[in-house]
Amino acid sequence: MTDTVRDTGGGPEVTVTDTEGYSPRLYNEDLAPATERKWGAFSIFNVWTSDVHSLYGYFLAASLFLVAGNTFKFLIGIGVGSLVIYYLMTLIGKAGVRTGVPYPVLARASFGTFGANVPALVRAVVATFWYGAQTSAAAGAIVAFLTRYSGPKHLHETTHLFGHSGLEVICYLAVWAAQLLIISKGMETVRRFQDFAGPAVWLMMLVLAVALSVKAGTLSFSVDMPAKDLAALAKNATGLDVTPGSFAAIAAIAATWVTYFAALFLNFGDFARFTADEKTLKKGNVWGLPVNLILFSLVAALTTASASKVYGQVILEPAAISAKFDSAFLVLLAALTFAVATLGINVVANFVSPAFDFANVAPKHITFKKGGLIAAVIALLLYPLHPWDNAPSFVNAIGSTMGPIFGVVVVDYYLLRKGQLNIPALYKEDGEFRFQGGWNVRAFVAAAVGALFSSILPTYGPAGYGATLGPYSWFIGVLVAGVIYFGISGGKSPLTAAPAEAAEATSETPAEPVA
Repeated sequence: MTDTVRDTGGGPEVTVTDTEGYSPRLYNEDLAPATERKWGAFSIFNVWTSDVHSLYGYFLAASLFLVAGNTFKFLIGIGVGSLVIYYLMTLIGKAGVRTGVPYPVLARASFGTFGANVPALVRAVVATFWYGAQTSAAAGAIVAFLTRYSGPKHLHETTHLFGHSGLEVICYLAVWAAQLLIISKGMETVRRFQDFAGPAVWLMMLVLAVALSVKAGTLSFSVDMPAKDLAALAKNATGLDVTPGSFAAIAAIAATWVTYFAALFLNFGDFARFTADEKTLKKGNVWGLPVNLILFSLVAALTTASASKVYGQVILEPAAISAKFDSAFLVLLAALTFAVATLGINVVANFVSPAFDFANVAPKHITFKKGGLIAAVIALLLYPLHPWDNAPSFVNAIGSTMGPIFGVVVVDYYLLRKGQLNIPALYKEDGEFRFQGGWNVRAFVAAAVGALFSSILPTYGPAGYGATLGPYSWFIGVLVAGVIYFGISGGKSPLTAAPAEAAEATSETPAEPVA
């Protein structure tokens, strides 16, 4: 097999055909550096349209709109957050382009060849949770349409299973199976699907906004509600205990928006590694992140405000809004589009990552497709428990676990190793990344302390700590873990290899691939 990667300086490609010494406990073809790089800027753009244009993405944007108090302040908060997201995603994306390896393999450089399974499985757990949550939301959109008719409505009202109606179970299984079919075809099918799903959802969002604006008789970007009631509704929807429209509210909006992407900050490299170069990556990210996110949020604000005037109440779920339409065709179109949107985000954010993460645990036995199947089965088993009913608080919870891991990985790759990575050693048990029996204790100490500050203290710390700093738990985790890891590593690359091997790993003209 031939592995092709690029060196850090963007120089010529370095090719290696010798995989001798690669451990079957660390290597299979799915985890190998990407050799085919067919993803252009449009595909990267649609990673983001597929990721954010979901039912929960809309719900979060609409909820944060209430926190802002008005559209101008909302756009400031979302705009600042979107720029931060662009910078961080491009940072981790570059590592993917340069190395060509998926997230769990990159994590071996900082956590150790086998220690990387811990941050990989943490990411996999988050993904399976969101897989179930998004699938349930898509099923709900279809149920909202079907219950307009007597037969499905009767089934919905008279049959119950696992705490759900019979109709809800059927729709959940249908959406679940459709997603599994897509992922079973591999990453190229994922790319083609998202290239369709992203634009389709954008079109439906515009239709929804225009239809409501026409019905309201005006373009509205405000919700007519007493300040006290607005504050209560905003707090209930987001968990943010701030005064709508205040500086604290704007800052919390930006922080919450960034935290929403906490999981993908880790594994965006899973997609970026299939792009040809960093220029393509940046172009796709510019259009897909600050531009797309701000426009999407503006449409969500317009839709929420218009719906409040048409129906006399604030409705944050787009499926619930579309279900009120008189036109059965529009309701059906909305239901199908929201289902496609959910398929898109689940495939991008919640299938690809655990597929690689589970494969990383036992590469000899688990392929990319089998890893995706494991994630899907776990999400199916969680359905009777529906743990995603309290999703808003879960956003901050994942931030507290994802942040420290991100901090360690980024500090290790950019500050300690200066972007120089001995790629073949990532697949060797006795190579540079063996550390202490395959585990880098320093990385785990830093991540644990970071998690302590970002998760436990907001809950059990001094009174008021959680309310004030809760929205920033992800940032706290990144900063604390990153600083500690840099400090206990002495500001130097934590090499454990022989001097000759270490010199080879950081050479500008390596004999083996260095990224």
